[in-house]
Amino acid sequence: MADETPITKPEAPEAQGAEYTRGGNIYRPNVDIVEREDELLVLADIPGTAGDLIDIDFEDGDLTIHARVPPRQQSGAEYLLREYGVGDYLRTFRVSEKIDATRISAEYGDGVLTLHLPKAEALRPRKISVRAE
Repeated sequence: MADETPITKPEAPEAQGAEYTRGGNIYRPNVDIVEREDELLVLADIPGTAGDLIDIDFEDGDLTIHARVPPRQQSGAEYLLREYGVGDYLRTFRVSEKIDATRISAEYGDGVLTLHLPKAEALRPRKISVRAE
């Protein structure tokens, strides 16, 4: 029988940018961004957290999502197989559109964070009516 080589799963990529001061794993959540006529819609996959553990900041055009994830097992657990890494989620975006920060809203359910970033009134498409004389 040939030498067996253990198969290891690569770790999830860590968040880029500023360094995180806490120990533990940090994951970069997968995100979809949809542009609508009146808003940007951000859908972030952040399973394992809760709404009260999610911090969202929007300042000077930077949108930061930070979600804390509590441990799934007790610290002394002996794993036979461990493929699911547990750690916090962190991601920052530079938003180039003018956003009305006072109207940003968010919902969290089924592991998905949904952010509504309303465009500023000046940037919204406007229908101009033409008067016939």
